[in-house]
Amino acid sequence: MRAARVHKFGDALVVEDAPALELQPDEVLVRVEACGVCHSDLHMIRGDWPDVARRTPMPAILGHEVVGRVEKLGAEAQGIAVGARVGIGWLYSTCEKCEFCRDDAENICKHRAVTGLAAPGGFAEYIRMRASHAIPVPESLPAAEAAPLFCAGLTVFHALRNAEVQPGYRVAVFGIGGLGHLAVQLARHIGAEVIAVDVADAKLELARKCGAVETVNSTAADARERLRAHGGPDVAIVTAASKAAYDLAFRTLRKRGTLGVVGLPKEDLTFFADDWVVGEYRMVGSAVGTRAEMRELLALAEAGKVRCEVETHPLDAINDVFARMDRGTITGRAVISFTK
Repeated sequence: MRAARVHKFGDALVVEDAPALELQPDEVLVRVEACGVCHSDLHMIRGDWPDVARRTPMPAILGHEVVGRVEKLGAEAQGIAVGARVGIGWLYSTCEKCEFCRDDAENICKHRAVTGLAAPGGFAEYIRMRASHAIPVPESLPAAEAAPLFCAGLTVFHALRNAEVQPGYRVAVFGIGGLGHLAVQLARHIGAEVIAVDVADAKLELARKCGAVETVNSTAADARERLRAHGGPDVAIVTAASKAAYDLAFRTLRKRGTLGVVGLPKEDLTFFADDWVVGEYRMVGSAVGTRAEMRELLALAEAGKVRCEVETHPLDAINDVFARMDRGTITGRAVISFTK
């Protein structure tokens, strides 16, 4: 099968023939239709996360926003049929037994395994999926639009829920990329008033199309004052991998507001304890989401409540996609498409 593989951290991916996948008894073989390109993939390719780098088998096939068709069943695979349209995201598997799995928090399962690490990912013509973690995908959703929902969409869906966003809240979304433009739509669906924040005017224009009532270019001299208007946001969801975005979000948050941590900058986040205490702020981390939430999100997409803005590319263009991602010039989500 053709695949884009990482041979050495920091080097370009190599698009080449890779060995055929051998199924485990509880897995299914899926022909990939589309795989979204996530910023986490860029971090992993560079080796930015030492713990992840130590667990990355070389050569590695990454990609964890995958939609495709089941072509073969393992001997013990249950609840799924050949021809089914399915998807998988960051979580290749969970133990379904630990305290977090039992408490509807499988996204932080103690024994979770990650797509692209525990098993080859979706930057390839085929992928192995655990039958229990392959989620049915509605036929009405184009593969390229459905695939990014499995990470970008699920992550912000879970983040908004974690932050307890309610109808009427003012929600500021920092970073209008693959995650951010979906966060705008999902917050609007809840009934929140959304302010979009980014450094690129083209991305702010996308936010307006997605339902943001106000957009703020964070490089503008009056950015802080505009965000502080009306007391500031009740919730700030930061999807940008930028410490500066977190600093601005915290400095403009309404007292007793919630800071949602989604984007992963390389630098540590730093806030004075006195400022944090005086405002009685909350900080809420958010790690992808659960299979139950994924099914809810797909139902919203099928109903037309959320739609991913995508640009599609062939597998051979994957290094160009990562170069553009690094420059911040992708609007919406880039998707590797395997359909002609």
